[in-house]
Amino acid sequence: MTDDDPAITHTDIDDGLVDAIAYEIARLTKLRDRTNAQIAAITEGEIEPAAYAILFQLIHSGPVRSGALAEALYSDASTISRQVASLVKRGLIERRADPADGRVSVLDVTAAGRAVATQIRARRNESLRRMLADWTPEELDTFSTQLHRFVDGYEVTRQRMLADIAAHKDLQSYYAPAESNS
Repeated sequence: MTDDDPAITHTDIDDGLVDAIAYEIARLTKLRDRTNAQIAAITEGEIEPAAYAILFQLIHSGPVRSGALAEALYSDASTISRQVASLVKRGLIERRADPADGRVSVLDVTAAGRAVATQIRARRNESLRRMLADWTPEELDTFSTQLHRFVDGYEVTRQRMLADIAAHKDLQSYYAPAESNS
């Protein structure tokens, strides 16, 4: 590392700071999960927030097979299948023959699904605007940039994390303290 290179290594980051970040991530995850459960309860299951990620993914990517959708959403096939069935039943997405291979189907958003996605986006954006109302434009820009960078880093690092855990089938060795070089 030189004076021109301000980058730090992962071992240079203070444990207290990493703990504080991990705590806030866990807190956000719990808040989001609880809010989604409350939304589902209030609407008697009519709105399952996790299922709406499917609408936005299909709008973003266009028609895709169920397996590709599960992969894009980091979900398992059975969860996607259940959520897709609910969205198809409500007329928000449809199955149709894959133009490249008529033996399989792809999922696509219907006009009703696009209308619902537009409403969800407007409500979500209004909630975020309320949350961020006292932030400066510079703070918003920095947060957006850093959040994108963080999520990209998580996406890359998660593969290593999963491989490390898979390599330690007994998990006790995974959580054992690292040996000291001193």
